[in-house]
Amino acid sequence: MKMNDLIQAFTAQLKRAIEIGEAAKLGKNKFPIRNVVISGLGGSGIGGTILSNILRDDLSVPIIVNKEYQIPAFVNENSLVIISSYSGNTEETLSALMQAFKKNAQIVCITSGGLVQEYAETNDIDFVLIDGGSPPRAAFGQSFVQLLYILFHLSLLEAGFKKYLQDAIVLLDAEQDAIQKSAKEIAHKLNGKIPVIYSDAKFEGVSIRFRQQINENAKMLCWHHVVPEMNHNELVGWRERNENMAVVFLRNNKDYERNQERMEFTKEVVSQYTNDVFEIYSKGDHDVVRSLYLIHITDWISYFLAEIKGVDAVEVDVIGRLKNKLAENPF
Repeated sequence: MKMNDLIQAFTAQLKRAIEIGEAAKLGKNKFPIRNVVISGLGGSGIGGTILSNILRDDLSVPIIVNKEYQIPAFVNENSLVIISSYSGNTEETLSALMQAFKKNAQIVCITSGGLVQEYAETNDIDFVLIDGGSPPRAAFGQSFVQLLYILFHLSLLEAGFKKYLQDAIVLLDAEQDAIQKSAKEIAHKLNGKIPVIYSDAKFEGVSIRFRQQINENAKMLCWHHVVPEMNHNELVGWRERNENMAVVFLRNNKDYERNQERMEFTKEVVSQYTNDVFEIYSKGDHDVVRSLYLIHITDWISYFLAEIKGVDAVEVDVIGRLKNKLAENPF
């Protein structure tokens, strides 16, 4: 399937993910859960980052996102470790899974199969099986929704998120033509530029997702930063005019008020050094909805950039070459 077809099917993917989440059967907590660690990389891991951002005010326990081979030293029987590997064969995530098991953590895996499913079945670990066959980054909706449902099934999250998911589906379907039109216009303006992505810190995960999609789909370098942190360092770096830069602000009407003031000032500063400064405002009445809206429109931007450049949005050959090289010396 082509990348544009996968992006077009985003709401259908969300609906399917809801079905899987509703049907999931997980064991009861063996011990009180005092912290959550979500371990995953790339397209399988970004959902954890976004979740940790938007649920920080809703959960009574901290969420840590792990994107490496090792897991934090504090992980124990009171930890919920969620393992997210779409293929089921991500070696860093497999390493984290094995360590979590040795530490007697409570574990739930999200995967479409592979070694993660095999390890879970062998060791009687709960897992949620999602649909395979897509590039991991194109299956974001599946893994993200399962994270919400896992927290719900284990009594860490109230059921309100279900309404927000439905609201997002309705919104994205209604706005589809307008989203694609805006995305194509922005993509043309970003073509030939180095994109710089800024957002409120609460939406850093969404900014990272946008950066990753530009990297993988459009085969371009870019970077991101967040307000207020960038106001204490990167803002000073805007000192010379550079028309190779294009700045995209991902914004929400509900961003923290002081950060909105900071964004306005930041926009004034960067506009002195590049003419290409754009804002994308989210839509929706909750951070879940707003995040999914921004993710969808920026996914389209990354695809249209690939189309304009004449590159295959699906191809990630260099990652395959890296995996083949590592396979010469298995961990």
